[in-house]
Amino acid sequence: MKLAILETGRPPGDLPSRFGDYPAMFAAMLGPEFEIESFDVAAGELPNGGEHDACLITGSPAGVYEDLPWIPGLLDFIRAAGDRKLVGICFGHQAMAEALGGKVEKSDKGWGAGLHLYRIEHRQPWMDSSGEIAAPASHQDQVVVHPPHAKVIVASDFTPFAGLAWTDRPAISFQFHPEFEPAFAKALIAERYDRVPNPDAAIASLNAPNDNRRIAAWIRNFLTSTGETE
Repeated sequence: MKLAILETGRPPGDLPSRFGDYPAMFAAMLGPEFEIESFDVAAGELPNGGEHDACLITGSPAGVYEDLPWIPGLLDFIRAAGDRKLVGICFGHQAMAEALGGKVEKSDKGWGAGLHLYRIEHRQPWMDSSGEIAAPASHQDQVVVHPPHAKVIVASDFTPFAGLAWTDRPAISFQFHPEFEPAFAKALIAERYDRVPNPDAAIASLNAPNDNRRIAAWIRNFLTSTGETE
């Protein structure tokens, strides 16, 4: 399967040299069965028409509401994706929600960082039987208005719209980061130590078991299946 990874941001500081960039993290997470090509969206790069079977949109330090020259083109690309499968992670999740009728804001709840627990609200055909998952989070922005034609499939009290599956197109998105290994997630919090509340507790939380591999399997299943939503 040909997968386009839309790179919308890079890790801060020296983290790319230590851990790789976001496309590399997703490539490692998804495995060798995908033929991956990455696009630097902030530099104006977007995939052409039908050259890829699916697109995955990464996280970013940007907000979808910011006046940045590349964001309108990305939102238009999402709207025009049609039957091409889409997966959004963190900023990608927010961009898909904003483009498809929802609304994103900087949350008054503040930073979500460390390992978060989420409830499975509506199990999909590409998911397993788990009723709860734990995954790394790193965000201030949140989806605050539910997009039409999207079901909330994963939620928490902190992040009510943590996972969405669209009913009118083959598209799914998650606010959390299954591509973040614990060492990287800890290093990212350390880079933001003065901004993240209770950073030591957030770092310590990442020592607990996570469900990154389970979520990665969900995404692989979605990409390689019919992508149906129930």
